[in-house]
Amino acid sequence: MKRNYRVLLIVGILSAGLWSFIPSQKTSGDEKDKMLIELLSFVLEKGHFSPIQLNDDFSKKAYASYIQSLDPTKRYFIESDINEFQKYENSIDDMIRSKDLSFFDLTYKRLMLRMKESKEIYSEILSKPLNLNDEETINVDYEKLPFATSKADLVARWRKQLEFAVLSDITDKEEIQDAIVKNADKTISQVVDVKENKEAVKSAPKTFEQLEEKARKNTESNLNNNFSFIGELTREDWFSIYLNAIVTQYDPHTYYFSPEDKEKFDVSMSGKFEGIGARLQKKNEGIEVSELISGGPAWRGKLLEQGDIIIKVGQGNEEPIDISGMRLDDVIKKIKGPKGTLVKLTVKKVDGTIKVVPIFRDEVETEETFAKSTVVNKDGKLYGVIYLPKFYQSFENKSQRDAFKDVAQEIERLKELNVQGIVMDLRDNGGGSLETVVKMTGLFIDKGPVVQVKPANGKAQVLPDTDAKVQWDGPLVVMINNYSASASEIFAAAIQDYKRGIVVGSKQSYGKGTVQNVFELNEFVRGNQYGDLGALKTTTQKFYRINGGSTQLEGVKSDIVMPDRFSFMETGEKDEKSALPWDKIEPADYTPLNVNFDKVIANSKHRIAANENFNLISENAKWINNRKEDNTISLNYTSYKKELADIEAQTKKFKDIEKFKNNLTFTSLPYELELMAKDELLKEKRDRWHSELIKDVYMTETLNVLTDLSGKDANTTSMKGQKAKKTKEKKLASK
Repeated sequence: MKRNYRVLLIVGILSAGLWSFIPSQKTSGDEKDKMLIELLSFVLEKGHFSPIQLNDDFSKKAYASYIQSLDPTKRYFIESDINEFQKYENSIDDMIRSKDLSFFDLTYKRLMLRMKESKEIYSEILSKPLNLNDEETINVDYEKLPFATSKADLVARWRKQLEFAVLSDITDKEEIQDAIVKNADKTISQVVDVKENKEAVKSAPKTFEQLEEKARKNTESNLNNNFSFIGELTREDWFSIYLNAIVTQYDPHTYYFSPEDKEKFDVSMSGKFEGIGARLQKKNEGIEVSELISGGPAWRGKLLEQGDIIIKVGQGNEEPIDISGMRLDDVIKKIKGPKGTLVKLTVKKVDGTIKVVPIFRDEVETEETFAKSTVVNKDGKLYGVIYLPKFYQSFENKSQRDAFKDVAQEIERLKELNVQGIVMDLRDNGGGSLETVVKMTGLFIDKGPVVQVKPANGKAQVLPDTDAKVQWDGPLVVMINNYSASASEIFAAAIQDYKRGIVVGSKQSYGKGTVQNVFELNEFVRGNQYGDLGALKTTTQKFYRINGGSTQLEGVKSDIVMPDRFSFMETGEKDEKSALPWDKIEPADYTPLNVNFDKVIANSKHRIAANENFNLISENAKWINNRKEDNTISLNYTSYKKELADIEAQTKKFKDIEKFKNNLTFTSLPYELELMAKDELLKEKRDRWHSELIKDVYMTETLNVLTDLSGKDANTTSMKGQKAKKTKEKKLASK
């Protein structure tokens, strides 16, 4: 793909303009914060696709977004706090210009105070039995709920919230007891921890008073863990929240990354990092190993285990450091490190013994990020399914694996098995690299335009596939849903516009038609004494289909619509308050294939209309939509149980949706079967995926569509046949 000189020009202009941003030798937290405000304002003004005017209207929106971020459930601030804050409601624009931090300082200090008070409130309420017999209700539509009028009102609000949590816990445990008593077929472990189930089976059913006491302890423990996590957030973390309340007013995808967030973003995009390959979580007793990443150094070493508690971390032969009381992010930083270096973890094993576990760091691949494929035999024909969770690419090292290379490799492996058609499953794929999706689309089409990209007040640039080679020219179906976004929409739109395949799934995709670039803020400042300033991801362009239409807000509309639970719900970009508008430009010069999918589409629509599962899903979607305004819940134990029973009765017929199973068998490819023989975790993950596909009514119908596409009666011809026809026509014309 050609380099985006428009973006390079923006970077050049910004860099030149920021030479005046030379920090003083003496720095403080406030000075760094002021620097960030000035820097972000400048970058957004010069680099954003659609800069907005900083005025009172902007201030009101940023103010509302910030307060919502600080207290979304309205359980901290009271009315007097909000009255005090509101004098700044129209002044955020002025404070940005003057780098005034008084509003942030006020809200930050007040929030810390209110959170401390809230912990005292819930601890006091949960210290004694709750009255669950009063005829009270709670409204859980927090957005429409006003702030508490006083501290007494806030205490009453906390009490209701805690009663709701305790009621929910009690009824869950009663459900378990009933299942045990009735020897029900349901799997009890679906509800609570397996160990607790075993104890419950051995003991007699608990009384209501015992269940209530246990539920209060559980609720308090959960809240303590939550407050412990929040307590680890630094002033810098909260300032990032303030900054993002400001920058997201430009559009939903403009976002400030603190240094830690930028690192996580890079890992999510590349699917790789250097470390030991273990996921950690903070528990009451310390930092616990929650999972070992298959293939990582910790997994290969076989000394570190899930459930181990990390006590100390040592670098190489240095004296280990006690990490008790340390923030989880700080512990992770100490454990991560360059490939080939040694880290020694002192851990408390599940059996209570203390051991030192040496691990040489290595490159770790977060396997769940990458493309994977499977084959299925249907009606005597073999088909391939490629699932792609995102269009990943390493920005730092383009020689590493990316979605384009991996999908190309999976196609070759499927071709070796002589599959008759391929499904590209892009459900829940939120997008990723623009360069990658352009190249990946080229795997399925002859050379030609893939997408158009347009900067603000500039001419649209066509991004083409320049390689005439077609990796797969057979039947193709693309699966999307409400959460297929950005690069997924580029791919699906191009396949649809070229009539290269059929797009199936939700009524439309997410509707994100914008391009973001990540600007490293450190690069714009000379003589930086502040340390890492993080990065700004901001919208610099919009992209358009080759037919000229934008996917912004409207998304990609499926050729075959399959009912889903969100059919009647408002989801997607169009629900974002700061979303950019839809528009249209001139189409690119492209030639769609001469195919007619009408019969295949009509067959599918007929099957869907007659399918009991799809009819149930559609009915369930209507039921969910009708209930979305029902936000009032009883806090009376008897009434609450009745409400649950009523809902259970209403939804009983919808449970048949979960019972669906097709009669298909999904099998991993030969190379992966060899890996699975040595890797139990990989085998478990693939078995789980295949089990989900067996219960996936959407995949079942998609394979029906693919069968129709590959059938003799399909009114389509292969790309290979059409290319041969075009070549013959050109030769005849030249004569």
